[in-house]
Amino acid sequence: MLQPSPEQARTLTAALPDHVGQRATISGWIHRRRRLATVSFLIIRDRAGLAQVVVGPSDEAALAQLDTLSEETVVSVEGTVVANAKAPAGVELTSPSIVVIGAQAETPPIELWRPGLAPGLPALLDNAAITWRHAAQAAIWRLASASLRGFRRALDADGFTEIQTPKLVGGSTESGATVFEVDYFGRPAYLAQSPQFYKQMMVGVFERVYETGPVFRAEPHDTARHLAEYVSLDAELGFITDHRDVLATLRSAVAGMVEGIRTDAPDAVALAGARLPEVPEEIPVIHFRDALQLVGADPDEPDLAPEHERRIGRWALEQHGSDFVAVEGYPAPKRPFYTHPDPADPRWTNSFDLLFRGLELVTGGQRLHVYADYERALVARGESTADHAGYLQAFRHGMPPHGGFAIGLERWTARLVEADNIRRTTLFPRDLHRLAP
Repeated sequence: MLQPSPEQARTLTAALPDHVGQRATISGWIHRRRRLATVSFLIIRDRAGLAQVVVGPSDEAALAQLDTLSEETVVSVEGTVVANAKAPAGVELTSPSIVVIGAQAETPPIELWRPGLAPGLPALLDNAAITWRHAAQAAIWRLASASLRGFRRALDADGFTEIQTPKLVGGSTESGATVFEVDYFGRPAYLAQSPQFYKQMMVGVFERVYETGPVFRAEPHDTARHLAEYVSLDAELGFITDHRDVLATLRSAVAGMVEGIRTDAPDAVALAGARLPEVPEEIPVIHFRDALQLVGADPDEPDLAPEHERRIGRWALEQHGSDFVAVEGYPAPKRPFYTHPDPADPRWTNSFDLLFRGLELVTGGQRLHVYADYERALVARGESTADHAGYLQAFRHGMPPHGGFAIGLERWTARLVEADNIRRTTLFPRDLHRLAP
């Protein structure tokens, strides 16, 4: 006869109310110990929440253990489930039997039982393996995880196919961008900056594709909004009219991410101090030249500065009641060679950035789809088609009009919780200075 696994024999803390009057076994970490004159309490934490264990004066064996057990030690506790409105989840365990799983834990570098995290950002990052155990900290990544599920669900429902593309590539994805070089069996290779070329190729197969995965940028930024490695949520779709079709799909994906949080992690919103946005049915759009005029910038500026983005974000909120605004029509020299020009005025492009609460969150747009246009675009930038032969092969054999976008997951999460630094929403950030833990 098969024996039940530890997980099958175990009851999660959130499920204890279903077992009132019964004996149940919970397993987790010792979150907090409290010794009082007549009774003592042990708070156990598992992935579902907290449970209170009551150790009375008659529980001599358990009382003797309490003085030897340290916080964060992993234990299994069997006890009788009793209703108590003041306890977590409205129940507690009495008459307990406590078994230590593994070894005693060392004293953690921070007190995880406290409601808030006092250490500064360097201490949080240096001790990330422990600090992510804090409920408020873990809630941040639960928002990100739920967003990923919502992104997938929204695009799956819209006929997209999930793909996975190489992260070791033979060259730069975007002209002039800085890449991380690695030794690939004695010859140079590079960590992928994006799945751009591959997702375009796969439009020629599946028409609509998406990918979630890491990308790498060897750009020497040392700011609160940049990372050398981050999670990119990419999508590409064929048979479009122009970039506005891409923006409509992006709107659906973002709405799906918000719904993913509401469905899968509603309790994490308050724990993480997040403020969920309302995604408008139609995202307001402003042309790049009008955005420059709005913020009083030089009309020849090739890009928006962070302060410009913040001002445009405030304008969108005041004029449209929206946390989101798309800036379309960026000048051609600022966009990669594969960006489709505006047919009415090729100085501009059928591309956009989506700003979320005053910060660039997404870059997207329509791509070139005719091989001869790629030849001209590359020659104009002093590049050779031979350097992109594998990528351009798809366009030699027929590609539909298409476009796509990429969302930075950590930036998205940072704006949800209004973090002052993107590293607070990254499990193990990689930047100019940090390669561990």
